[in-house]
Amino acid sequence: MARNPVQFQKGLSLAEFSARYGREEQCHAALIEMRWPEGFICPKCGARKYSFAKARRIFQCSPCRAQTSVKAGTIFHKSRTPLVKWFLAIYLLTQSKNDIAALELARQLGAKWDTAWLIKQKLMETMRLRNRNYKLRDDVQLDDAYLGGEKPGKRGRGAANKIPFVIAVETRDDKPIYTQLRRVASFTSEDIKAYAAASIEANARVATDGLSCFAAVASAGMNHRPAVTGGGRPDEPEFKWVNTGLGNIKSAITGTCRAIRPRHAARYLAAYEYRFNRRFELDKMVERLAAVAAKTAPQPRSIIASAETSG
Repeated sequence: MARNPVQFQKGLSLAEFSARYGREEQCHAALIEMRWPEGFICPKCGARKYSFAKARRIFQCSPCRAQTSVKAGTIFHKSRTPLVKWFLAIYLLTQSKNDIAALELARQLGAKWDTAWLIKQKLMETMRLRNRNYKLRDDVQLDDAYLGGEKPGKRGRGAANKIPFVIAVETRDDKPIYTQLRRVASFTSEDIKAYAAASIEANARVATDGLSCFAAVASAGMNHRPAVTGGGRPDEPEFKWVNTGLGNIKSAITGTCRAIRPRHAARYLAAYEYRFNRRFELDKMVERLAAVAAKTAPQPRSIIASAETSG
């Protein structure tokens, strides 16, 4: 049986990663190139002429005299953690098919648990923000889903202690290409219409089950293809890949992290989405996420720890 080239691609080995990003100076130089690929640009006035204080790694704009660092104004803003540990965290988060728990990340980084947790949350927030730039198109499978373990009382839709989200898969020649895992407030026509308008191209062919709220995708400009499937998870061919995706994401989260707080759920879903959609070039994922992080606005601990994010 022929091997799937995506599953068996080389990726980036730990030895290769260490050779490329194993020293602080290497990480700093790489981040400069990622943030300013055409040379330094002053964040304050836009000038390009500068002087550089090597000991403190500070850029000073010659015309306006403003001082800045390559980390200022990015996801790394005011972080006391060395860049070499940030890059290692990026490596561990992107090269794993599923996830890495914050406790294991802390051990790998040689950092405190709360430091590792915050780094992970900031990187997952970077992934979430990046995911919003892309829309699914053409043939799309869409379904409703929930995160959360079994609890006494009502089961299924409307159960308490459940985290609602939608899973969508763009397919081509009956193969999954891209996916979306987006937190929603509830399964109402208003919420589904808002999700579809923001995340799916107009005129896409969207297959769903008979849940009434999914009719809203038509009012958002898509070609809606509902299928009344009865109770339980639909097993028709047009839902093959959303079913497979649901099994994988739930196994990844419960198997690695056991449980997550509702206010952080969108980030965990986003991280899985980010990794899946970039699985074709595993060896480039470190530099791609680092480059996005270098262009992402700061995410203070107060926001990360308390804010409830949506898809």
